[in-house]
Amino acid sequence: MEKIIIGCDHAGYQLKNKIIEKLKEQGYEVFDNGCYSTEPTDYPVIAKQTAEKVASKEFDRGILICGSGVGMCITANKVKNIRAVVCSDTTTAKFSRLHNNSNILCLGQRIVGEYLAYDICDIWLNTKFEAERHLRRIELIES
Repeated sequence: MEKIIIGCDHAGYQLKNKIIEKLKEQGYEVFDNGCYSTEPTDYPVIAKQTAEKVASKEFDRGILICGSGVGMCITANKVKNIRAVVCSDTTTAKFSRLHNNSNILCLGQRIVGEYLAYDICDIWLNTKFEAERHLRRIELIES
């Protein structure tokens, strides 16, 4: 089973805890990279730490949650070898894996509801990268 690291800021705290619980029920090894309350926190710190742990291969993939998912995604994508994506629907989650081999999923607690977030995570975690024609494009992104 994959090792997943998950982080959030104060605006994503409740959804993070629900997703952690759900992933553990499904048998995933999950590491909570903070934050640990609804006290205001700086999302770039959590996003960078989480992305670096995925980029170093300490974890297979990561999930980041803030109010919209956008700030976390922008920050995570600053780290080399990270392909973070904001998803608010299951189709984007699926194709971000199939075509882009995304390795960090960003969610907005203020945008997606709990059950849609579960579906997005499930599809994102269970969709495999179609390496054939897309691998060349991933290599271009990485260079």
